[in-house]
Amino acid sequence: MISVYCVAFRLLEADSKSMRSMSGSRRNSGSSLVSSSSASSNLSHLEEDTWILWGRIVNEWDEWRRKKDKLLKELIRKGIPHHFRAIVWQLLCNATDMPVKNQYSELLKMSSPCEKLIRRDIARTYPEHDFFKGQDSLGQEVLFNVMKAYSLVDREVGYCQGSAFIVGLLLMQMPEEEAFCVFVRLMQEYRLRELFKPSMAELGLCIYQFEHLLQEQLPELNVHFRSQSFHTSMYASSWFLTLFLTFLPLPIATRIFDIFMYEGLEIIFRVGMAILQYNQTDLIQLDMEGMSQHFQKVIPHQFDSCPDKLILRAYQVKYNPKRMKKLEKEYTTIKNKEMEEQIEIKRLRTENRLLKQRIETLEKKLTPFLFSQGQVTRAQEAEENYVIKRELAVVRQQCYTASESLEKAQDTIRELQQHKVTYTEEFVSGLQTQLEQSRLQEAELLGALKEMQDKVLDLEKRNSSLPDEINVAQLQDELKLVKLREQETLRSFREMQEAVTDLNHCWQHHTSRGGGGHWKESPKKNALNELQDKLMTLRLREAQGQAELKEVKLKNLQLESQNQINCKLVIRHEQESTGLQERLQNALSHNKTLQSQLNEMKRKMAESDCKVQCIHNIVRLRIWLYRLMHELECRIILEVLLNSESNFATFLSEQRRGDGSPRARNTGEKYRP
Repeated sequence: MISVYCVAFRLLEADSKSMRSMSGSRRNSGSSLVSSSSASSNLSHLEEDTWILWGRIVNEWDEWRRKKDKLLKELIRKGIPHHFRAIVWQLLCNATDMPVKNQYSELLKMSSPCEKLIRRDIARTYPEHDFFKGQDSLGQEVLFNVMKAYSLVDREVGYCQGSAFIVGLLLMQMPEEEAFCVFVRLMQEYRLRELFKPSMAELGLCIYQFEHLLQEQLPELNVHFRSQSFHTSMYASSWFLTLFLTFLPLPIATRIFDIFMYEGLEIIFRVGMAILQYNQTDLIQLDMEGMSQHFQKVIPHQFDSCPDKLILRAYQVKYNPKRMKKLEKEYTTIKNKEMEEQIEIKRLRTENRLLKQRIETLEKKLTPFLFSQGQVTRAQEAEENYVIKRELAVVRQQCYTASESLEKAQDTIRELQQHKVTYTEEFVSGLQTQLEQSRLQEAELLGALKEMQDKVLDLEKRNSSLPDEINVAQLQDELKLVKLREQETLRSFREMQEAVTDLNHCWQHHTSRGGGGHWKESPKKNALNELQDKLMTLRLREAQGQAELKEVKLKNLQLESQNQINCKLVIRHEQESTGLQERLQNALSHNKTLQSQLNEMKRKMAESDCKVQCIHNIVRLRIWLYRLMHELECRIILEVLLNSESNFATFLSEQRRGDGSPRARNTGEKYRP
């Protein structure tokens, strides 16, 4: 398996030299395709690898299609060896085992209505190829058999000239029964059947898609084609119908057919665009006749020496399957509309034809009746003269009455038009005044809104710059309380200091009084003095402790007062912040209200403008309708007058002609009341 991969990749990396055996003239290439018995003696090393690889591919076909599809695609793009083309083409289109193969011999025994067309076109199919050269040659006979068999299998398609080139290429590679099966599969699965139908709807779709590719990728060339009236169907129809078999040399066309068997019509679009891209510069400089000559003589032989160059350029073309699907839907929609229009036209033509036939039939039926009734008619006309006179008098009276009613109607129409015009003008002027008032109100609201916004900003600035009187009064009260508390504490502290000072003086006096005579006194008295000294010392210490305690309490009071002041300041700041937020919310809500009012006024203005425009249009339409009705009534009355005058003139002329005949006079006297 590893060796197979090595061979495959070595073949993919090989250059175009591996395919030189496929180049050359059409005649030599054709003969090499038909007779390949002498090729085995001159195989090169690369050809041996190719034989080994494609032999493996054919033997393990299902595995390659399932697991190595990408590698198989690349190998097919490089070209299938002509020795393997017959079996590989059958495997690619699943034509190895088809039920229609067993019917082939029976189909040849039957006669086809397309046999004359097939015989006529066989001589035009590959006329330079040895296999088809010469009348009643083997190639022409098997080609006739395959085309005849398919015309019997698919009677809707029957035979189309371009299909013979595809069958001819198949017959160069395989026997006629296998070629017939492959061709049936191509027609069914590769969209060729739709191409070769009498309507050729698929060909129109391909041309439509190719035109859009040309317009998107080569806009300059597309503009040049249109300016020269060089339509896409003039050069691209044969590309799709014969798959380049009649346009390019046979070796290159066979390479394209290899890829077509695997990828379908996509390769035809790619190769066509690649050819146009390669020749764009030359084609833009040519006129219509020059472009036709260029397509016929120059382009087919540009890639004779290197077919791989054309294949490489083809796969550099941008091709989007989704875009092609979208174009297909657009084309189907257009064709459906055209089909509906054609059906309607056919229906109308059929109805018209039937009506004409019916009229002709009625005229034929009435002709003898008219001849037989001629005399009776003349007698009846003579007898009806008196009745016509009376009718003429009645018509004159009616004409006179109609003219009077017409004059009255015209007067009424004029009055209505005047009232309507004045009414509509007054109404329009009223609407215009309302519109102007609404615009003035809108301007006033906008000015008021701007003034309010300016006032709010000014008040906020003033408020931020001025102190709050309530807060100042509260701070002053708190300051007074703190000062009173501080004075009380200072007073108590001074009293305590005075008490301590008095105690110190008493102590010093006590110590100075008994300091020098303690040793002379008795022991009991000394003990008492010591106790008194200790007591005095304790009292002094107690007084000092109380003084320190009061000092600490004073500091605590100071801290508490400071804390209360700070707390109140925080509360006041929070209250101020809340008040400012409320004012901000109120200002925003007021702004929204004004904005909504402004929007409402704008909407009302738009509605009033629309109403004014509608009323203008209605007034114009009604005036036009009144004028139209007036013209129609005038025309009708004129036609009535003209008809009555013509009838009266006819009657007078007939009366004059009838006065000369005695029969008419007798008849008139007979029927006179």
